[in-house]
Amino acid sequence: MSQHIVVIGGVALGPKAACRFKRLEPESTVTMIDQSALISYGGCGIPYYVSGDVSDAVELSQTSFHMIRDPKFFKEVKGVDVRILTKATSINREKKCVEVENVTTGEKASIDYDKLVIATGASPRKLNLPGDDLEGVNYVCNPDDATCIRESISKGKVSNAVIIGAGFIGLEMAEAFADMWGVETSVVEITDQILPRLVSPALATMGQKHMEEGGVNFYFGETVTAIEGENGKVVRVVTNKRTLDAEAVIIAAGVVPNSDIAKEAGLHVHERGGVFVDEFMRTNDPDIYAGGDCCLVKNLITDQPAYLPLGSMANRQGRVIGSNLAGSESRFDGVLGSFVVKLFETSMAGTGMSLDSAQAAGFDAMSVLLIQLDRAHFYPTKELMTLEMVVEKSTRCVLGVQGFGSSGDAMVGRINTVAAILKSKPTIDEISNLEMAYSPPFAAAMDILNTLANLADNALRGINRGVGPDGFKELWDNRESCDCYFLDCRENADAQPVMDRNPDQWHNVPQGEIYNRLDEIPKDKPVVLVCNTGARSYEAQIMLDAKGYKNVTNIHGGMASIKKYGVDI
Repeated sequence: MSQHIVVIGGVALGPKAACRFKRLEPESTVTMIDQSALISYGGCGIPYYVSGDVSDAVELSQTSFHMIRDPKFFKEVKGVDVRILTKATSINREKKCVEVENVTTGEKASIDYDKLVIATGASPRKLNLPGDDLEGVNYVCNPDDATCIRESISKGKVSNAVIIGAGFIGLEMAEAFADMWGVETSVVEITDQILPRLVSPALATMGQKHMEEGGVNFYFGETVTAIEGENGKVVRVVTNKRTLDAEAVIIAAGVVPNSDIAKEAGLHVHERGGVFVDEFMRTNDPDIYAGGDCCLVKNLITDQPAYLPLGSMANRQGRVIGSNLAGSESRFDGVLGSFVVKLFETSMAGTGMSLDSAQAAGFDAMSVLLIQLDRAHFYPTKELMTLEMVVEKSTRCVLGVQGFGSSGDAMVGRINTVAAILKSKPTIDEISNLEMAYSPPFAAAMDILNTLANLADNALRGINRGVGPDGFKELWDNRESCDCYFLDCRENADAQPVMDRNPDQWHNVPQGEIYNRLDEIPKDKPVVLVCNTGARSYEAQIMLDAKGYKNVTNIHGGMASIKKYGVDI
């Protein structure tokens, strides 16, 4: 028996669910409505159109074979009826119909459904700032926004810009302004780091320092109080600490789910927004499904509801919904929170929980940070990669891994490897022995993921006791009062420049000479061990432990992490 499926929303999940269903039930009817004239576009590509990496905004609305995904395309190619500029105003669950209104003419109508899909997405979080309606102030919502932003830049109207928010979109837009167009760019963030709650302060600082080298200025712990203009155009942004010149402002303060229509229909919605669904993507009404940015789903680490507005997730959920509309029992188990963001020539990525988010969720967790080459040390294109692993102490279960490295596939490939197994609650022992494809141009014989798990194991055993670059900075900044003995375990040629800059504070005994030079290393002071990456200093820690030293700290990531963190020694 044929069905009539109505889909509210035509950007990501809606089209995917509609087209999947039509492939399974070609004889059924699908009506997809959207209040905008723009449908089925790649919103995640907007910063890359602004930057110039994507040459034409129309590419965001094209298929891979260059067809425009407009109503004509959906009707002729996919068999889906699309009504644009049509806003769903209410859902009548008893009569199983959707009340709609044409946003241009005001004409009202009612559309009956057998099953309904709510794919209403999310809206930018409004800050309700004075001046946010000035020319030059933009949110990043759709290709029209992108075209407006890029046109103003390409015409030379923008010499300085302010980004409000240091999340994914904020950082991508900051790169677009500074890198492609040479615009003086500032990012204002209310918290104290980039990508808050997603990565540790150490990784965040590494990413921040790299972006600062690319010409982006950051102002943390500041709140924007007003946006000011002249003759209707933005000219400055006022925070609680300073005033910044701005001929363009991007507000990237996150998004909120568009779930009001679901709430008004009596569906189960979180008090702060977001439709609750089960593993089949059904709401509490068995004839209504929902997914994408308007929904909450289960976090597979905490088993609690989570909000993760990502286009990749919306597409996967759309296929699940499309299948289930046709009678399948496909499941969407939940999310881990996997992400990657490009930062100039580098990238930041992660899956699962950061240490802060794990501890906030009640886990007794610890983390370790490792810097290692991403391929064989003798291979000419090797690069250093930084990974951090978060572990629950009692169970040895891995709760998350985050990384900072090149913008190629090497680092995000490691994150994706962990993401693939994380919902099975792997222990560090499993990742220590995880089989990885190996060849010198692609990896080391002991892959960085294996080494990262080994580091976590050694830390839990208490035989590799250390801190990351942030911990080193605290020790170094307080070196006069803490009376630490900073011992460089590298060869003399590497250590000598630091010793020259810090006479009487920086000392050198190469790791291989420690047993012969123990008389130079005091037992009555805290000893801080440093090498290039933390490997030789770990060996030195073992050696000193064996000789009765009681207060020895290894700097995880070594000089490589200290440099990336921006400590001046």
